[in-house]
Formats: sequence, structure tokens, C-alpha cells
Amino acid sequence: MNNQNNNHAPDNNNERRDFIKKTLAGSALLTFGGILPGFSPKSYAKIIGANEKVRVGMMGVNSRGLALAGNYALQPNCEIVSVSDVDSRAADKCIATVTDIQKSKPANVPDFRKALENKDMDALVVAAPDHWHAPAALLASKAGKHVYLEKPCSHNPHEGEMLVAASKKYKNVIQMGNQRRSWPNVAEAVKAVQDGIIGRTYFAKGWYTNNRASIGIGKQTAVPSWLNYELWQGPAPRVAYKDNLIHYNWHWLWNWGTGEALNNGTHMVDLMRWGLGVEYPTHVTSSGGRFRYKDDWETPDTQVINWNFANNTAMTWEGRSCNSRTIEGSSVGVVFYGENGSVQINGGNEYIVYDLENKVVKHAKNNFVIDARNKMNPSQALDAIHIQNFFDGIKKGASLNAEIVGGHQSTLLVQLGNIALRSGGSLAVDPTNGHIKNNKEAMKLWKREYQKGWEPTV
Repeated sequence: MNNQNNNHAPDNNNERRDFIKKTLAGSALLTFGGILPGFSPKSYAKIIGANEKVRVGMMGVNSRGLALAGNYALQPNCEIVSVSDVDSRAADKCIATVTDIQKSKPANVPDFRKALENKDMDALVVAAPDHWHAPAALLASKAGKHVYLEKPCSHNPHEGEMLVAASKKYKNVIQMGNQRRSWPNVAEAVKAVQDGIIGRTYFAKGWYTNNRASIGIGKQTAVPSWLNYELWQGPAPRVAYKDNLIHYNWHWLWNWGTGEALNNGTHMVDLMRWGLGVEYPTHVTSSGGRFRYKDDWETPDTQVINWNFANNTAMTWEGRSCNSRTIEGSSVGVVFYGENGSVQINGGNEYIVYDLENKVVKHAKNNFVIDARNKMNPSQALDAIHIQNFFDGIKKGASLNAEIVGGHQSTLLVQLGNIALRSGGSLAVDPTNGHIKNNKEAMKLWKREYQKGWEPTV
């Protein structure tokens, strides 16, 4: 694997493991007067020097999952004990990568449900497609495992509520993969907003842009020999296999995916919700559609979502999958607007504070090379901090930077945007729990249909 996060990234695995150690130790000194939430330099030292390792199973190891597996394997207090993927080629590649890093070979367990039977496994990392996120996390929770769950945490709002209920029932650690919660300068920026660096903050704007190609019109064809398509579909209602579906284009089909809004928008929406200190909205509107190409792509390639909250604040997110013109000079980002100025967080671990005359008051610079459009591994060294926070939650009971209640709240905001778009454009929402009010058409999308026999339960 290539490390894309530092201009002077080490070349061999031992050096890279040392690099991660130094990154973790150094990051503790960069934020909140010296430490990350729930951490101290002493606790970091204990983690990094610990003999007892967190034993992890990986589920879904193509692309992003492969990058996560490499990052977990690099952690000095982790051992990957199993790799599960419906694609035998992806599993073989991941096992080779992990073995090279940690010098021990994880078991190849194609069906992750079998992997959960391993009593020595502590945690499951879920990086499968969106329709598997909550069902897999629920099965892992029932099996007594902790869960690192890539965003979005659920395919639909009902699944998110099931995850919250499961975490309370099984009392396990569930960390969502909104990694920016653990990036030192991003966390510092949000804290500065909350502490009033720009006065009362009342509006936030987030965005994501890209220049994705058409996915074309798929042809029904035989399922490849390397793919267990039945297990890949899992809880989703059965649809015939097409040659343009796997491995990435499922994102743009409602049966399995959640569109760009949850694919990339979740990160920025989470930061905006965090900075504004809000949970559930009172009103949600959304407009957009599939405009750029005529193909199998179902979800919007262009979308704007607006949220209003009871504390007299609002936020908006703009997504453009097929036109990469930047906003505020960045392909992805967030701006908070307040009484005395604004705070901008771009795709990296940095932020800029402006006064009302647009003069730079402060610029906390990024020390890592980050490619926000890299769908596999945009920020390996920084994401290691998030992984270590997950481990600290498991081993020490520390507060998670991205616990599942907040993960659900952020995911739900974006899901409400998609539901609004698909059901008339506007939703009234109960600000106490995020439920849709007086809209039978919209409530049809609160849950989904499942393949018989695959229904998830708490």
C-alpha cells in the first residue's frame, strides 16, 4: 500500500509502524491545550506500548476496506485475525497486505458471520456497502463484538435507531468512521467555534464536488466466479446482477446505496452539526436530481439540502458529483458564519478564521498531505488517531470521538435530505427525536424492505 499522507512517508512497514506511533504521540500535543478528548500523553504512551492487542476482523476489504485493513495492521496494539469479503480476489489481496505488515496471516473467512463465531475476536470493522452497515453491526453486537462502522452508519433512519438501541442493550463500543472528529486541527476549529471565536455562530455551509464519469447502462450477465453475489446482496431485496454494479457504482442505486449525500456529505454534515451544537432539525428541504448523464445512476448527482433548527440556526450542503468546480477554493469543506466572522475547514487538517472584513485572523495549517477525492485512503496517519480512540474506548472505557448516537444523528440529517428530495422536497421534523411529522409518503422511506430471512433485529 502506498502511504499518501506525508511527503516523507516511510517506505517499509517497520518504519511506517514507527511513523504511526510518532503521529499518535505527536497528535496528543496539537489540540485542546495538549490532548485529544479523553486522552492524555500518559494514556497514549500506555496504548502504544501495550502488550495486549485488540484482535480485529475485517468485513469488506476492497478499496476503502483494504486501506482500513492496512491502517489497522499498522497499529502496534492491534492484530487482524480474519478477513471477510464476498470477492475472493479482494480477500487474497488484503490478506497478503496485512500479512506483510503485521507478520502474521489472518484467516480467510468469506462469510463474516462465521468470523463472528471466533471468541478471540474483539471487534469487527465494517467497510462493506451501505446496505450492509447496520445489519452487520447488529450481528456483531449480538455476538459480543465491538464495532468500527464506516459512514454512513445506516442505510435508512430505522436502522440507525436500531443501532442506538443495540449499543444500549449490548453495551459494546460502536465508533462511526467520521474520522475528522479525531483530526487535531479540525477538532480545534470546532472547539473554537463553540467557544465563540466568531461570536454566536448561526449558519454553516458544507459541500463536496467531483467529476465522476457516467456508469453507463449495465447488462445482465452471469455472476463472476470470484463473487458471492447472494451474500453481497444480503439484506437487500434481490436484483439481477449487472456488469456495471460492483465494486463502486452501487453507491448510486437506492437498493444498496445512499448517494453522494451520505457517501461524502456525511463527513461535512457531521462537522456542521457538531459546530452548531444541534441534534435534530425542525425543517428540511432538498432539491436536485440526476442531471449530467442518462444511465443507470438513480441517486442525485446534483443536490442541495437545507436544515433549520430550533435554536435559530441553519445549515446547508451542496453536492456535485459530476462538476468539480470548487467552492471557496476547495473540493470539500465547511464554513461556519457568526456575528464576528467565519471559520473555514477545508478537506485537510487545517482551518482559517476570518473577521467580518474577510481578513485572516488565524490560520492553523495542515501538516499532512490529504486528497479528499481519494476514495480509498485519503488520510492514513490522521485516521490512525480515530482508530486509537476506538481502541481506547474498548480497553479503557474512554469517551468516543464518534459514538453511535451522534453518528446516527448526523447520518439521519442527510437521510432526511434524501427523503425530502424523494417525497416532494420538504419535511417538517420533530426536533426532539428527528421523526418526520404528518407525511405518509415520506414515512415510506423511513424503513426499507428486506429480503425474506435477512431482516436485521436488535
